[in-house]
Amino acid sequence: MTTTPNGSVTFTLDGSNRSTKLPVLSGSIGPDVVDIRKLYADLGVFTFDPGYGETASCESQITYIDGDEGVLLYRGYPIEQLAESSDFIEVCYLLMNGDLPTAAQLAEFRKGVTYHTMVHEQIRRFFDGFRRDAHPMAVMCGVVGALAAFYHDNLDINDPRQREIAAFRLIAKVPTIAAMAYKYALGQPFVYPRNDLSYAANFLHMLNAVPAEPYTVSPILAKAMDRILVLHADHEQNASTSTVRLAGSTGANPFACIAAGIAALWGPAHGGANEAVLKMLAEIGSVENIPAFIEKVKDKNSGVKLMGFGHRVYKNFDPRAKIMQQSCHEVLAELGIKDEPLLDMAMALEKVALEDEYFVSRKLYPNVDFYSGIILKAMGIPTSMFTVIFAVARTVGWVSQWKEMVEDPAQRIGRPRQIYTGPAKRDYVPVNGRG
Repeated sequence: MTTTPNGSVTFTLDGSNRSTKLPVLSGSIGPDVVDIRKLYADLGVFTFDPGYGETASCESQITYIDGDEGVLLYRGYPIEQLAESSDFIEVCYLLMNGDLPTAAQLAEFRKGVTYHTMVHEQIRRFFDGFRRDAHPMAVMCGVVGALAAFYHDNLDINDPRQREIAAFRLIAKVPTIAAMAYKYALGQPFVYPRNDLSYAANFLHMLNAVPAEPYTVSPILAKAMDRILVLHADHEQNASTSTVRLAGSTGANPFACIAAGIAALWGPAHGGANEAVLKMLAEIGSVENIPAFIEKVKDKNSGVKLMGFGHRVYKNFDPRAKIMQQSCHEVLAELGIKDEPLLDMAMALEKVALEDEYFVSRKLYPNVDFYSGIILKAMGIPTSMFTVIFAVARTVGWVSQWKEMVEDPAQRIGRPRQIYTGPAKRDYVPVNGRG
C-alpha cells in the first residue's frame, strides 16, 4: 500500500522556539491527511481526537465512503452496481482479493465457501451451556471465539495459506452458527447446511426449515437477503472493524478477532440501529399517532429521536437505502403483507419523512437500517436476530480488513494515547493516618 506525498504542514508550538514540518499525504481519492507520526518526537505533544473522527488509523484499499456525496465503493466499484448485478459470494471474493473474479475463480471460490459451511459436531454441545433466552449475540460471541479451539490447524497468521483457510471457514461457518443460535432459542432442531443452495438461500433455509416438512426458499426473499448481506459487507473503519484491526494488531488469531468485532457490533449505537427502528415503531403504536410523534421529533426539548433516518457518515441520502427501499417493497409484495401494523406505520413514516420540509431540508432521509429492519420483520425474523444477520454480512469485511492489516509491513500494535486528568503523583498514607 502506498500514499503520495502532497506538500507539508508546519506546526509551531506557541511559547517555544520549536516547530516541525509534517508531510501531507494523498490517497487515490478522498481528503488529504497530515502524517503526525513525528509530532511527539519533534514537539513533545500528542493530538487529541476522541472517537478518532478526524484521524486515519491505517491505510486501506478496501472500502471508500464519501458521506457528503452519498458514495460507497467496494474496491472502487459503486455499491449500486454490485447490489444490482453481483451477489454476496462474488462481493466476498472482491473484498478479500481486490478484483472481481473470472468465471473460473468465482466457481472455485464459491465451492471453497460452500464446502466449509458445516461446523464441527462437538460445537453443538456448546449450545447446551447457554440459557434458551440468551441473546443470540451473546451466543455468537462465545461460539465464534471458540472456533479457534476446533480449527487450530490454521492459526499461524504469518502463513498466507492458513490465513486463506481461516477466512473461508469464517465466511462459511458464521451463518451456520447464527442459524443454530436462532434455532436453539426456539427450541427447534438445528438444520444442517445445504450445498445445492446459494449462500443467502442456504442461510434462510437453516433459519426457517424444520425436519418435519420440506421448506422452499422464495427467490425474492433470497435476493433480498443477498442484498442485505452485500450492502452490509463492509463500511470502512467503523467501530467493529477498528476493533477487529486493534485486536489483530496484537497477533491474535482470526477467530478471536472476529469475535471481538461481533462484541463491538452488539452495541445499540452500532449494529442495533435497525432493531431500534422497530422499537420506535412499537412505541408510536399506530399510524394515527405519527403526526403527534413527528411534532415531538421536531421539538428539541422533547428528547424524542427519529430512528432509522439520517446517518453519521452520510450527509446526503444513504446510497444503500435506495437499494434496500426497492427490496423492501419487493418483499412486502411477495409476502402479501397488507395489515401488519408495524409495517403500515413504517411506510407512513417513510412518506412523511420524504415529503416534510423539516426532514427534507435537514437531509434526514431513511437510511439502510430503516428498510432492513422492515424487511427482516416482514420475513418473520425476530428483532433479537437483526444484529446477528448484520454480523453474518460484516464477517467478510472484518476478515478482509484483518487480512489486509496482517499483510501490511507498516502495521504496528495499536496503542492509542490519552490526556491524563487524574491526580498527580502523591504519597501513600497508611489507613490509620487518613482523616
